Amino acid sequence: MDDLPKPVAELVKELSAMPGTVAVALGGSRAFGITDAGTDWDLGLYYRDTIDLTALAAHGTVHPPGSWGRLMNGGAWLEVGGERVDVLLRDLTVVEHWTARAERGEFELDALLGYTAGVPTYLLTAELALGRVLYGTLPTMSFPPALVAAAPDVWRFCRSFSIEYARVHATRGNHAGAVAQAAKAVMEEGHAVMCAQGRWVCNEKRLIDDAGLTGVQSLFGRMPSETPELVRWVDAVADRLGVPPGDAMPWKPRA
Repeated sequence: MDDLPKPVAELVKELSAMPGTVAVALGGSRAFGITDAGTDWDLGLYYRDTIDLTALAAHGTVHPPGSWGRLMNGGAWLEVGGERVDVLLRDLTVVEHWTARAERGEFELDALLGYTAGVPTYLLTAELALGRVLYGTLPTMSFPPALVAAAPDVWRFCRSFSIEYARVHATRGNHAGAVAQAAKAVMEEGHAVMCAQGRWVCNEKRLIDDAGLTGVQSLFGRMPSETPELVRWVDAVADRLGVPPGDAMPWKPRA
């Protein structure tokens, strides 16, 4: 931990001493070495079933387990010694459950603030694979072959569904709905590409670039104002994403 700022290193020591702590891991952009002036510190606080958060609460407001949903769980947004630190609670029993599902090529999607396409349950496995353990031990993970085989089709079904709903909004002149669904489709195609390549995704911040979909960005900078052009714009997004015309209405059986 010698490369951590002193306030962050001291917080890690406090977290590691809390009753119930199994491991503390550095995640997010800091773990990947991709930072800028606004990058904070993400600390995953792993426990099993229960944890005493009294020491963490001394630093600020703590959102207890379950308050941020079944995946993000809970945690705290802190400023410690001038450093912005997000402490993210992770119940290892839950992590192991969704990791076992991911190894079988299975996952679910949750709505979560900050995510356009939703968050896949294998996020918890991705964090194990990409995080840097600062205290304790955590399983090491590689991308499951079963997930490579199964996940792209799931994501592309979602993508095609979103594109069709973008068309529905466009035909009604609903620009906000059309753009929202089209953007969701872009993220879903990004997830499909990354899964097909066996590459983990923890958030959507760099997903478009990482998936090689940067070219679609220019379309979002040229929004038409009239309904017929808006429909054609959605078709252009679909074409840029490689959506086959036959996938326009994926919920209907194919002839």
